[in-house]
Amino acid sequence: MEKELKLRIVLEKPPPGVDFGLQKGHGSRYETVQTQRSGRKDLQFAFAVRVKNDRSDGTPNFLGPFVQGPPGERFVYLDIGTYAGQTDSCWSRRIKVPLRGITWEMIEHVAANAAAILEARVPGTGRDGGPACATVKIFAGWSVRNS
Repeated sequence: MEKELKLRIVLEKPPPGVDFGLQKGHGSRYETVQTQRSGRKDLQFAFAVRVKNDRSDGTPNFLGPFVQGPPGERFVYLDIGTYAGQTDSCWSRRIKVPLRGITWEMIEHVAANAAAILEARVPGTGRDGGPACATVKIFAGWSVRNS
């Protein structure tokens, strides 16, 4: 049985003047949605995924157009600069936000509470001062919040 799960990624303090967007689709057949130009505030991306309990190890199997990667290592991409459609950008990057750490307890809580959402807060600026990129390694993971 599938459940729908509401997620939100908060991109904290991205460098100004850069477009960021949520990747929908896979490989070369994707579109960037919810594109936002960074300024002085955090950016937020809200979306839904489906989740099934069909894995032999009992971990959640995330599905849907925003989900990337093999089972057990699923993630979501945030496109940056030219990947987000900003043709005049010097940045061509992606941030890979892992879905690991989302437990069945969290899923059941969000599914049962219409006001609940799972949120991940990730850094928007990398060590080089440009937009963060690659797999997010330093973040607190996913937590249940009120939408």
